[in-house]
Amino acid sequence: MNTATSAQQRGLSFGGFIFGAFMLVLISLFGFRLIPAFIQNSTINNTFKVIANDPDMQKATIQEIRNSFSKRASIDNMTAIKPEDIDASMDEGKLVLSASYTVTVPLVANASLLLDFKPSSVK
Repeated sequence: MNTATSAQQRGLSFGGFIFGAFMLVLISLFGFRLIPAFIQNSTINNTFKVIANDPDMQKATIQEIRNSFSKRASIDNMTAIKPEDIDASMDEGKLVLSASYTVTVPLVANASLLLDFKPSSVK
């Protein structure tokens, strides 16, 4: 005969386990789909900062800046933006690069997430 009281029983129920597993799968699904977009945005941000801090690029034309980005983008496999999407300006004598782009991440069936990114060399 089982004489244990409910205060002494501890552990995870089967329903709790299924719910936890479902939540883990759902979070993993979102994570595995979203992380590459954020990694690529970080790579673009870093590339903008490197180009903007390059002394040779301070007096370069917009075409030279775009060519420099194109070479770096092909090495780092950046496909989210094209060199034509880059805006270059001077702020207090310093080169500022920026862009704006959108990434559509398919999740399941006909559900997708739309992510807007605005990388800049200023941040």
